[in-house]
Amino acid sequence: MSDSQREFEIILWGASGFTGRLVADYLYANYGQGNELRWALAGRNQSKLEGIVEEIAGAKDALPIVIADSGDLAAMKAMAARTQVICTAVGPYALYGTNLVAACVEKGTDYCDLTGELQWMKRVIGEYQSEAELSGARIVHTCGFDCIPSDMGVYYLQQQMQQVHGVSAAQIKLRTKAFAGGFSGGTVYSMMNMMDEADSDPEIVTTLADPYALNPPGSHRGEDVNDQTTAIYDEDFTSWTSPFAMAGINTRVVRRSNALMNYAYGEDFRYDEATLSDSSIKARAAALAGNMVMGSMAVTPLRKMAAGLLPAPGEGPSKTKRENGFYEIWLHGRHPNDRSKDLRAIVKGDMDPGYGSTSKMLAECAVCLARDDVEVAGGFWTPASALGNHLLARLQEHAGLSFTLND
Repeated sequence: MSDSQREFEIILWGASGFTGRLVADYLYANYGQGNELRWALAGRNQSKLEGIVEEIAGAKDALPIVIADSGDLAAMKAMAARTQVICTAVGPYALYGTNLVAACVEKGTDYCDLTGELQWMKRVIGEYQSEAELSGARIVHTCGFDCIPSDMGVYYLQQQMQQVHGVSAAQIKLRTKAFAGGFSGGTVYSMMNMMDEADSDPEIVTTLADPYALNPPGSHRGEDVNDQTTAIYDEDFTSWTSPFAMAGINTRVVRRSNALMNYAYGEDFRYDEATLSDSSIKARAAALAGNMVMGSMAVTPLRKMAAGLLPAPGEGPSKTKRENGFYEIWLHGRHPNDRSKDLRAIVKGDMDPGYGSTSKMLAECAVCLARDDVEVAGGFWTPASALGNHLLARLQEHAGLSFTLND
């Protein structure tokens, strides 16, 4: 939305959480305050927010603060009415995000988040899409490590295929090559909540298994089937591969992007994700370990036991660990007619994926919605389908990501 008369360009909701605080640090360091960017921090606890403002800006009143509770729909609406964009780092979104989405949709306020909760996205898209189209609110989910490297990596590689060969890649394979860093406590908590919901609603299990779960109702379905669950040798990469834990959400978002962009990648475009491995033994071991973890997550007593051993929401690595983190992802695009014209792209991030890089990606999505000439109308979008080249440029210029062809 482009209502420049609103008090703020961006309100950062959940600024007192671990990831929210990183987003606040990034916004202040890169966009300042006042004439540079009209933004505010928001949450439930005044004293916590004042402490954060004092730490990052030198005085507790140096940045505006908005107080609201996610359980209070009226307060969410009042907050949404004050800003062009809501940027939220508060999850699990299935527990704490619905009122905020509803408020943004009603007030015509743009919105971006970090959710990877497939069942919740499908739910709110179904409930609020029509209203968002009427109000003009652009709702953009999955603006962190899930799913920007995947979604924007495919977007970039398809652009390159068009520029070099004049066609779209018929298939793209994403393979994770190197990582340093882990998943956030919030991501773990969201996964746990998703499994809890599935215990009481069998339809969620069906949703999670559907490779086109996020595509608009009645839209064309391609030929993709289940995500990889075993060790597989990949001829294109001449390497063994094992399942990638985030494929279940990333692949659905990429397929939704294709559908929302009028099948710019082709109606029969195929996409999958996996992790490169040094050997068949390592690939099989990784596949077995991953399947055991996912299997235990599906059993309620084991899931609750595991929750006590995993990072908790609000916890995260030190600054040194975040800054020493990185990731490298390769994407192989198949030419539809001539395999000698296949292209390969590399996506790199300069910090750990779950915290440092994620916080920068979310912040740039918010600034992109607030400041750039984003042309899409109201509705629920993906990063690629809504923000496209604007975001691609921002990620490379400001957020420490690189997108290159592997010549």
